[in-house]
Amino acid sequence: MTADVWIPFDPADVPGLPASLDYRFWDGGPDFPADPADCAFYVVPYMKPSETAVRPLAGMTGVRVVQTLTAGIDHVQPGLGLLPPGVRLCNARGVHEASTAELTLALVLASLRGIPGFVQGQERQEWRAGFYPALADKSVLIVGYGSIGAAIEDRLVPFECARVARVARSWRTTERGEVRAWTDLPALLPEADVVIVCTPLTEQTKGLVDAAFLARLKDGALLVNVARGPVVDTKALLTELESGRLRAALDVTDPEPLPVGHPLWHAPNVLISPHVGGSSSAFLPRAKRLLAAQLTRFAAQQPLANVVLTTDQ
Repeated sequence: MTADVWIPFDPADVPGLPASLDYRFWDGGPDFPADPADCAFYVVPYMKPSETAVRPLAGMTGVRVVQTLTAGIDHVQPGLGLLPPGVRLCNARGVHEASTAELTLALVLASLRGIPGFVQGQERQEWRAGFYPALADKSVLIVGYGSIGAAIEDRLVPFECARVARVARSWRTTERGEVRAWTDLPALLPEADVVIVCTPLTEQTKGLVDAAFLARLKDGALLVNVARGPVVDTKALLTELESGRLRAALDVTDPEPLPVGHPLWHAPNVLISPHVGGSSSAFLPRAKRLLAAQLTRFAAQQPLANVVLTTDQ
């Protein structure tokens, strides 16, 4: 069986790919580039629907690695049961940290300093002077402290925040300080001025930000979601936004894309970006470096990076 690699980039544009592998370009088009049974290493097309990502999996009887170009793996999970045992699923840790962290800070600063209102004022030729909140002296809580959460905190450092608290599945310590466990979240929420959600979407995190979570936040707190839309209960968030008690900045929504006429579009105190946390000019060079490194390891039969699970033996 041929050791084919399905890759969503022109192989000639990816420096450092090992020459010993056979590359097939596929970016989610209707026709497969070769017999899926010959594919040994499948790089999932980026920013394509879940049904596209999993479509070839049933025929990939000889695949050994599935590599996503996203930090999350929720879009390929529906097809994992189609794979043979022993397949390694790898994510794109290291690719999206810079871009997502940048957008997170942009959303926080724009929301606090009233940038959307200034844009509206410019369109209407209105001079909207006033006194606006700063990020300085605010207490920030990062919910889902992985590599993206750490990158966000790195970029918070110059802004003189009063405190940065961190929460993840389990307690640990880092160079920047303690990471608290999920069980500590209820006690931390009332202390936060800004809550940044950057968890993966799992059965445990779906609906994590529900009515009870939001009720614990102080009046005027800002919720920022750069994780996945279903991590937040949209109906519960709308209730808080429409009451004027909370503010939100959302790079992801549920449903997504947000349909025309959805009440989130016009809810007060919400800033929405169209799921562009990872899709910036920072993506391609980092994605290509990851693939070159992973495929070099694969060709040399060395351990791969970023293995998040192996299908049942």
